[in-house]
Amino acid sequence: MSEQAGRSCPIRYQYGAAKIAQAPLVACDVLYVVGGLYGNGFALNAVENLAAQEAGHVRICFNGDFNWFNKSPEDFIQINQRVLKHDCILGNVEAELGEPLDAADCGCAYPENVDQGVVDRSNFIHTELKRCAQQHPDLLGELLQKPYFARYSVGSLNVAVVHGDGDSLAGWRFDPAHLQQADEAPWRAALFEKAQVNMFASSHTCSAAFHSEPLQNGQIGHTGLISNNGAAGMASEPGSLNGLFTRISATPLSNSSLVFQSTQLNGVWVEQVRVKIDQAAWQQHFLSQWPEGTAAHTSYFKRISEGV
Repeated sequence: MSEQAGRSCPIRYQYGAAKIAQAPLVACDVLYVVGGLYGNGFALNAVENLAAQEAGHVRICFNGDFNWFNKSPEDFIQINQRVLKHDCILGNVEAELGEPLDAADCGCAYPENVDQGVVDRSNFIHTELKRCAQQHPDLLGELLQKPYFARYSVGSLNVAVVHGDGDSLAGWRFDPAHLQQADEAPWRAALFEKAQVNMFASSHTCSAAFHSEPLQNGQIGHTGLISNNGAAGMASEPGSLNGLFTRISATPLSNSSLVFQSTQLNGVWVEQVRVKIDQAAWQQHFLSQWPEGTAAHTSYFKRISEGV
């Protein structure tokens, strides 16, 4: 395995924010952006059940890495058939599923501060998933045709849905640590103008962030918003086992107890919403696929069972 496997970012992932402005604006009343489902069918049930209770035209966009733990044929087929009934864009997990089996690389572009053991285990997990995916060429072919980003309009808010950051599918600059860096503010502010949006919704880094960016002399408003939902299918709310997703609508979620954090931008509500599931059932299912001693158990079970 190459030392750079799991750390390097494929050239094809580098789209640049200006390309996002060329994507058609898809209008809806309510937009759910669901990043990092990670093959958790219980979380998928919870999201779809919430969406079914909404009024108006609702769209769910899965912004990548909806696959990960679902290495069994049954789980792989079920998760992807259900996701493909909605909107979706590629995460690095999906984008790498068509690559050769002997090229063990999850495409995560992990930064240097991530332990090499985590990287090696992610490459192994991805190879297991890829082996399953390639046994279902029709489903895999449909997946690989999906775009790297999408654009929506909800009321007066234009939203770019990405997996990583504004320039790259596997970019890490929407991670909470980067969003706190003042020296990256000019880069962030420029993204909104280039993409012609007021907001970016992302995931990829698996750490939730909710960041307002002051914009100067921008044609698209005075403030831009970045909502990184962390992960819908894994613990993302500190002190709990709840995943999170991003909800955008002219009206707030009717069940306010599910709202982790929220703001209004251009008169539109943007909320990070808790994904509440039967944790015992999910953990039991996870352990049936990834028992103690496996790569996914070593990397993720503490987070799944104890939270972040």
